[in-house]
Amino acid sequence: MAIGNNNEIEKKLWAAADQLRANSQLSSQEYSVPVLGLIFLRYADHKFTEAEKKITKKQPAGSRRKIGKADYQAKGVMYLFDKARYV
Repeated sequence: MAIGNNNEIEKKLWAAADQLRANSQLSSQEYSVPVLGLIFLRYADHKFTEAEKKITKKQPAGSRRKIGKADYQAKGVMYLFDKARYV
């Protein structure tokens, strides 16, 4: 993730938190868990994508071996199923 992009993400997160505080009856404790979950998922997806690029780059051309969960775990990255990816 680019350093310049972090500032933009931070602004969007603060704006979303302001909207939740102003326009809902929820307390910050009630919406913090799903928001933090989304932040963690974004981080995990970023690490997964980086590892995926490295793993596929090392895969020999014409190899029939499928890249799997163990390959990502060997890189120290949490394996994410397609349905669990941040979109």
